Amino acid sequence: MGESSSEAEGGRRKKTATMMKAFVVAAAGDSSGSVTDVPIPIPEPGFALIRVLRAGVCNTDLEILNGYMGFSGVLGHEFVGVVESVNAAAGGGNPDDDDDADLESSSEEWVGKRVCGDINVGCASCHVCTNDDRLDDMPECSMMSRNHCPNRTVLGILNHNGTMAEYLTLPVSNLHVVPDGVSDEEAVFAEPLAAACRIVEQNLVRYADDGDRGKGEGSAGKWRRPDRVAILGDGKLGLMIAEVLGREHVARNASSVAEGGDAPPSPVLFGKHRHKMDLVAGSGVDARFVSEAKDESSFSGVHANHAAKYDVVVDATGSPNGLKLAAGLCRPMGTLVLKSTCADGEKFNAAPFVIDELRVVGSRCGPIDRALELLSLTEKE
Repeated sequence: MGESSSEAEGGRRKKTATMMKAFVVAAAGDSSGSVTDVPIPIPEPGFALIRVLRAGVCNTDLEILNGYMGFSGVLGHEFVGVVESVNAAAGGGNPDDDDDADLESSSEEWVGKRVCGDINVGCASCHVCTNDDRLDDMPECSMMSRNHCPNRTVLGILNHNGTMAEYLTLPVSNLHVVPDGVSDEEAVFAEPLAAACRIVEQNLVRYADDGDRGKGEGSAGKWRRPDRVAILGDGKLGLMIAEVLGREHVARNASSVAEGGDAPPSPVLFGKHRHKMDLVAGSGVDARFVSEAKDESSFSGVHANHAAKYDVVVDATGSPNGLKLAAGLCRPMGTLVLKSTCADGEKFNAAPFVIDELRVVGSRCGPIDRALELLSLTEKE
């Protein structure tokens, strides 16, 4: 790192770093990017300066290099790091006590903590951030302010330098302390794992234990039929979605099976890479290998054998044609969950979605605290 002189100490001048290495996208669509020296960021009031220990690479990062979001600056949004300092002029809370009112004391408590962070930075003053709209449902209010401030910046994606650098800044309110039992190599996956958990948070998949037993679709005294779920894509996010939904499937359909009900089918993961599919073995997921062809023909056999079969289909292909592929597997009046973000889109024909009355739901950033909890559980299992 670059250095400059600061105050004298014991007759010698102490060197203070002012520059750092970072992977920078110089202009929107700059497909190469470059590692260069940039100034170490100075945290705004209520923000922390975080030394990056590990940074992850996401398909969204690759799409940004192709022009997605028109981003320029330091790339990346997945990280684990250590809090170096906090600008306590405003904001900040104790990592172990959210209700601590002593600003300076609570800010100091963050220094040295190993953290991950929510990537959306809200303005804290709009109708979404202040809940001026309506929301009596506090969980929904929290999700709205976490993900959907209209004035937000997004770490490494929208007007906020990202994680592929020696340092980054985020509001203290965005930070989550990493449990001691979770390694840096595991914690760096907290953000994409949280995105997988978002599907559960949105209640997009129905299970046998949903609602009161004997109510809803089933007759009195019977468990409801769980949704049949398919996941398209065996990239990092697709694998994590499969793991999360597989865990939910086992946990939330268990009571029905214990009382003599039929074992519901496991979530099905369709992917093109056998070595990746092996990673979800034993996690409550049925992994189905499809052709490694790079075009749509690789899913021709899947459509022939599984067309209109699933209640919920998750597109995690990272491909512009993922929505079309997912729609071919979804039953009428089913749900399509979109996880792919692409720089280039396909021509969209809405007719099949109207005819089959499909529900199309976007799914984005999720609960990092839940992701860290799952990573902690993995350590114990």
